[in-house]
Amino acid sequence: MFPAPHYREQFSLMLSEVLYDIGVNEQKIARWRKLMQMEETLTNITMMQTGVNITSYYLGSKSEGTTTPGLESDLDYIACDNNVRVIQDLSEWEHGKKNYLMIQNENTTPGYCLLQLFQYGRPMPANEIPDEHHLSDRRRILCKNTIKDCFMTSGYEQHGPSIAKRWQHGFCDTDMVPAFPCKSWPQSASGWLKRQGTGGLPTHEMRRFTAQTTCFVVPTGSKVSIYPELEWRISTSLAEKYLMFNLNITQIRCYVLLKIILKSCLNPQGEINLSSFMIKTVLFHCIENTEPSIWVDNNLLTCLIFCLQELHSCVQNEHCSHFIISENNLMAGQFTSETNHKLTENVSDFIQNDRHFLLRIDTDYLGYRLQAKLNMVPQRVYRSCISFSSYLMFACNIFWAYTSFIRRLPNENFEEKMNQYCNNYLPSLMTYDIDNDEIIAHNRTRYQAPLAFTTYGSALASSSIGKNNEILPEAFTLLSDGLNSDVSSGKLKLASVFYSIGQMEKAEEILRQTKQKYLSHHVVPICISEERIPSTLSEDIVRVCKEHKEDCIRHIVAFCVHFIRQEINCVPHELQYEMFRSTQDDMKHRVKKQLWFEDSFMTWATVDSLLFLYFLQYKIYGHLKRHQEKQQALNKLMRTTFPGENLNHRETALNILGQIMEQENRPNYAFNCYIYSLRERARNNAAKIHLCRLLSYLLQPRVEKTLYQRCTDIRP
Repeated sequence: MFPAPHYREQFSLMLSEVLYDIGVNEQKIARWRKLMQMEETLTNITMMQTGVNITSYYLGSKSEGTTTPGLESDLDYIACDNNVRVIQDLSEWEHGKKNYLMIQNENTTPGYCLLQLFQYGRPMPANEIPDEHHLSDRRRILCKNTIKDCFMTSGYEQHGPSIAKRWQHGFCDTDMVPAFPCKSWPQSASGWLKRQGTGGLPTHEMRRFTAQTTCFVVPTGSKVSIYPELEWRISTSLAEKYLMFNLNITQIRCYVLLKIILKSCLNPQGEINLSSFMIKTVLFHCIENTEPSIWVDNNLLTCLIFCLQELHSCVQNEHCSHFIISENNLMAGQFTSETNHKLTENVSDFIQNDRHFLLRIDTDYLGYRLQAKLNMVPQRVYRSCISFSSYLMFACNIFWAYTSFIRRLPNENFEEKMNQYCNNYLPSLMTYDIDNDEIIAHNRTRYQAPLAFTTYGSALASSSIGKNNEILPEAFTLLSDGLNSDVSSGKLKLASVFYSIGQMEKAEEILRQTKQKYLSHHVVPICISEERIPSTLSEDIVRVCKEHKEDCIRHIVAFCVHFIRQEINCVPHELQYEMFRSTQDDMKHRVKKQLWFEDSFMTWATVDSLLFLYFLQYKIYGHLKRHQEKQQALNKLMRTTFPGENLNHRETALNILGQIMEQENRPNYAFNCYIYSLRERARNNAAKIHLCRLLSYLLQPRVEKTLYQRCTDIRP
């Protein structure tokens, strides 16, 4: 590599400044890494508490902090099945696990292996085929990589070894790769630990970390394999992640820039021919073979061109060696001759006209920002923060982690289990140690605990209301501790409890305060079962995210209000029907077609926060004989339901509105509400109950009893 001309130094500094402005700087990278580490910790502790023996490892751009808003990176993670062990010799066989022997020979593709099943109770090869995901080959029982199909469910797609979920309305997509852990570091990767290039990779610390870290096999075969269904790829993802965490800021900027160029310029016709993993591998090779002093900001453009030259050579020769398992050619069988020729031309053109192409890149307005630095166009102000959707995904994960625990609690000793969870389990998280960073577990507890306190307090209140229509002080204490889970849901539950025991003034005061906070802020209603968030990003929301970081959950997020059946006596009568929405036929379809959290919600009463607020106001003002305010609440309830672009659980909202229309003696309007509700959700919908009840009234002779009295005779 030769010294860069003066103009390249100046252009490199401008390029570094632009990347800094986009968010590729030490502060934002550290923020991304902490956020993703919290997500990973959250997921794994939840798996532990629910008895699922799987460990998740968050990988890829988000966990590394090597992403930008324009790159629209997915959330990638490995789901490692701890019930399995992949061994390399019999001495590693482990009792109580499903053991597979790793087989590599002259017929397996480098970097890949076969898995031979061993007996469960003793270190002997299995001699019987256990299921359709295994087959017999030369008296060996081998595991097929089609076993990944077991992870497929509704709403997910198969992309190579990963199970992809394409979310909607602002959530980032997720790619989950099922994997088996290796008992020891594979022999095919051990050579990397002994080599060291000009750039000093791997360092002594990297060797020590690698020797202690986990390695995986993932269910996918090579494109040039003679065993397409039997090969498993050896993954050294954790070692590669550690390498990324040890790059300096210029190396990270070079990598991000390479990915932006990959997205904008290199892949022809938008086809995914080159992967970001190939780009990362090229970067590793370049760092390994250059002096560390080269990687500085005023040399960024030269470093970029050097990486592109290395990439050009790889594409031209159709050979890119895996950085750790060098025998594994990442480009083997990846390109047709036509694609290879086109890619070679694209990379060559970019190298020869680097500044021209950089100034034209649209991703993250990179080209325009560079032009502004060169005084070619006017300056603009761009919003820059950690992706708004990432904070909301964090909020959803908080609620997902909690509901995954709630759905597994047995009905018979629910209160006992909740007591153990709140008084024993949650405090234990305060000392949970992961990578010597206890604050991560502490933060996770801080956000999840209020949700637990609210449900436990409401369940206790429901139990005591059922016995003597009174509420224990302990229940009120728990409900008070859960008020700040988010903007509204904890407060609305407490208001619902007061409403259920007839303390209308206290309930009205809580609703008034909640409404004031909700309407005075830019609040985002989110629910994991709806799989969407509003796509609008206001300046105020950006500001709150920037100021409060993860704590923005309590300032801008409004969870839906969820009542489980143990809380039924704290639920208004109109909402109780939602807990019994499914016929026997509905339940058959529910299990097959719904995601697990949707399946759980079918037995819960779940309602949008803002709509529930107006509904409670309507009911409470009616009891307080404040008819004008009651009518105002009804008008707001109707405006929230129609058109309801940002309304979660619209079918439930329509069912509630329909019942109110019955109480208002407007049966035709109620009928339309139930019909619209069934259009939203044809199955597992309480609207069927309401329609049957309403039609039963309308078709019978008129009696003196009012419509409202008649309708409330039939309770769930």
